[in-house]
Amino acid sequence: MKPVLALVGRPNVGKSTLFNRMTKSRDAIVADFAGLTRDRHYGDGRLGDREFIVVDTGGFEPTAESGIFKEMAKQTRQAVAEADAVVFVVDVRGGLSAQDHDIARFLRTTGKKVVLAANKAEGMAESPLLGEFYELGLGEPHPVSAAHGQGVRSLIEAALADFPFDDEDEAPDQTDGPIRLAVAGRPNVGKSTLINTWLGEERLVAFDLPGTTRDAIHVPFERNGQKFELIDTAGLRRKGKVFEAIEKFSVVKTLQAIADANVVLLLLDATQGVTDQDAHIAGYILDSGRAVVMAVNKWDAVDDYQKQTLQRSIEQRLAFLKFAPLLHISAKKRQGLAPVWKAIADSHASATRKMPTPVLTRLLLEAVEHQTPKRAGMFRPKLRYAHQGGMNPPIIVIHGNSLEHVTESYKRYLEGRFREHFKLVGTPLRIEMRSSRNPFDEK
Repeated sequence: MKPVLALVGRPNVGKSTLFNRMTKSRDAIVADFAGLTRDRHYGDGRLGDREFIVVDTGGFEPTAESGIFKEMAKQTRQAVAEADAVVFVVDVRGGLSAQDHDIARFLRTTGKKVVLAANKAEGMAESPLLGEFYELGLGEPHPVSAAHGQGVRSLIEAALADFPFDDEDEAPDQTDGPIRLAVAGRPNVGKSTLINTWLGEERLVAFDLPGTTRDAIHVPFERNGQKFELIDTAGLRRKGKVFEAIEKFSVVKTLQAIADANVVLLLLDATQGVTDQDAHIAGYILDSGRAVVMAVNKWDAVDDYQKQTLQRSIEQRLAFLKFAPLLHISAKKRQGLAPVWKAIADSHASATRKMPTPVLTRLLLEAVEHQTPKRAGMFRPKLRYAHQGGMNPPIIVIHGNSLEHVTESYKRYLEGRFREHFKLVGTPLRIEMRSSRNPFDEK
């Protein structure tokens, strides 16, 4: 399981800037005024071979009793509850405030590991101004500059120090053992109902209330001799740790279950259409490289006009998953479930398919002969040979000269040729270009 780090602090101390630095992205909006971030924001971070999830939160005011600040405080408390470690961000140049003391007092009661990040400390690693932050009783402050990237690596190392790192846990592409199948989707789309239908028993609590499932549930299952491990994703914490009556979206457990799965079944609700939340989950599945099958549940509950509208909506909003099989089912009425298993088996087989180097190279040369890549200045990229670089997702590594000039559209063209030959369905396919080093560059 990837460890979860929550960034907490008062408004305008640089949490979103630090989030962008830790995730190597620009996902969080950054501007020089307080209170810009309001909801929790999730991203993937990596330090060497170690992967982790980062949660950005809004400015935290533990004593807020009404209005938007009370809601933001609620979001932050939830982020702290689902985190493995908390990075408490303070502002060196702004100094220690009463609000920092309030936050520190709250964090000490949670029992979580807390790492103190003294931000905006560029050129101030030895400054006596750091000394006053020992008052918070949270240990040694780590001087960092989120804007310039100084000290961020050692901060992450300190935050992850207590969590064991096992390479094997992070390798979901094993071909032996049961196929790990995660059922993902928004709350109340029928994930637990579907698994109960497969199992033929009320193994999971299914109820018409979003957020009924409180954790990621793992259920062993066997079908036609093939062993599966079904994962019903959710992620509300135990009752004592839940601060909202109904959690909007069980983010952390869903993200971890997707990362640990071999195949993800993305469940959509025909009565609700495709929402932003569906698109976010689909985007995360694509980023994590998992094989995916899409199933529209409650298909029997909509009329023909709604079906056509939904079909167009899926084609437009989830166009980046066009390689995934799309099926229509009714979990409650047991309709359309057999094709789902075939699609899952095909997607897993595609994700773990072995592609011989001679065949890949022949396909590459045939594709180049059919359509050469665009010339870049004086040179045209020369694609020489290809080999497989990994599975689940399949990675094809192409070697040659001047490959940095190969366009995205040409990569999509090559992807189409490879997919067609190997009959790859339901899995993303990644193409990496590696240019040969020119021995005369240094002369």
